[in-house]
Amino acid sequence: MNLIAIVGRPNVGKSTLFNRLTGSRQAIVSSEAGTTRDRQYGKAEWCGHEFSVVDTGGWVTNSDDIFEEAIRRQVQLATEEADLILFLVDNKTGITDLDEAVANILRRTKTPVLLCANKVDENKGLYESYEFYRLGLGDPICISAASGGGTGDLMDIIVEKLGDEVTDEVVDENIPKIAVVGRPNAGKSSLINAFIGEERNIVTDVAGTTRDSILTLYDKFGFNFYLVDTAGIRKKSKVSEDLEFYSVMRAIRSIESSDVCILLLDATRGIESQDMNIFQIIQRNNKSLVVAVNKWDLVENKSVEAQKYFVNTIKERMAPFQDFDVIFSSALTKQRIFKVLETAKEVFLNRKRKISTSKLNEEMLPLIESYPPPSIKGKFIKIKYCSQIPDTQIPTFVFYANLPQYIKDPYRRFLENKIRERWNFRGTPINIFFRQK
Repeated sequence: MNLIAIVGRPNVGKSTLFNRLTGSRQAIVSSEAGTTRDRQYGKAEWCGHEFSVVDTGGWVTNSDDIFEEAIRRQVQLATEEADLILFLVDNKTGITDLDEAVANILRRTKTPVLLCANKVDENKGLYESYEFYRLGLGDPICISAASGGGTGDLMDIIVEKLGDEVTDEVVDENIPKIAVVGRPNAGKSSLINAFIGEERNIVTDVAGTTRDSILTLYDKFGFNFYLVDTAGIRKKSKVSEDLEFYSVMRAIRSIESSDVCILLLDATRGIESQDMNIFQIIQRNNKSLVVAVNKWDLVENKSVEAQKYFVNTIKERMAPFQDFDVIFSSALTKQRIFKVLETAKEVFLNRKRKISTSKLNEEMLPLIESYPPPSIKGKFIKIKYCSQIPDTQIPTFVFYANLPQYIKDPYRRFLENKIRERWNFRGTPINIFFRQK
């Protein structure tokens, strides 16, 4: 999937444009309180084309001495990682020194750049935008991110610039696509090298739909899966990168191309906010999850109690989704690394699991009868029937009721927990919908 980065100096409206572009996909940009960076990544859809959007603004450390340098780093990173750059300027303020500094970087990149003059709320603003021709980045596209003016034309240009994604080779959908993701220095490269080893048996590298996602077919020790890789795993960036922003940009590539994500945590540092950022992206993309705690050989206290404490801490941070495995491993000593692969393979099979309609109703209807949804305004809600929808990305169940609009999230979670108790969907998200009977 194509990746678009919005860059520009502070207060030009990057977050407003981000919300405008992703506004039709509110399920992706979660409104739940999670991490402070929930808004920075989302998906946009236009005329049947879907692409990812990253707002670089939230990743800049706001302090005067390093502020300008931080913005330069973000812009350089965005040019390396994105397929298209939206350079946002403020039409009311005009060109500033920082705009010129950003434009100077963008003129040298091979990544396509669209210059967007924001805050054009009336016709005279169109004439004021001519000033931005001085930046040497082509015609300024006049928009108003706040009101939506001109954003439809901008989306048309984005779709035209990106073109149609083409995959040269057919990927077998029955073979798991596994991505190893995590913050820098958690040991991703070491784990991948431990998986592949020196005497690796690689059948082929399949170029994915994005320009630097690679699927490596791994066929060894009875395993058969695609290892989702990005260029970043194999080579160091030439940029002096802001590690947090860099790792999330790279993680987006890997996560979107995969079925199962192995989220790698550093046992010596525990779970940090950056791990939660990546976990949020895994969740929003409906990917299955295995958590691997790497560098376990460096931890002094390896007792069962210490492991339990570690697991409980991880699951508390990732609540309400807690039905996943946590494996303590070491890429250096190769301790339990094949357990990680076995679990990822099992999670992929759980993702594909189908429950027959008769079995589902036989198990769930008596339970629903004993614990029905709470009545609202004196009206009793009755669920009569349920089934699993075939051919969906993740297991999806529909419950048919007389008043589906009155069933709230706590009851949805209750049904999900009961389904998980009866069938093994460990590691994979579940969708539950209520429909009118």
